Amino acid sequence: MECKASDNKKNCTCTYECTRRGNCCACVSYHRSRNELPGCFFPAAAERTYDRSLRAFITARSA
Repeated sequence: MECKASDNKKNCTCTYECTRRGNCCACVSYHRSRNELPGCFFPAAAERTYDRSLRAFITARSA
């Protein structure tokens, strides 16, 4: 499967600029290795806190 990073960057909702931006496979892999989720999984207000923990995700989604 070919990564379409330029297309992904156009639709990326993460406000943090990093080297994985647009490379969704690398982003998901990185965050999962840290027991986190990528910013695009979070609602906008929660994403801006840069807390990518599973606890933050559950809290944001159950609010």
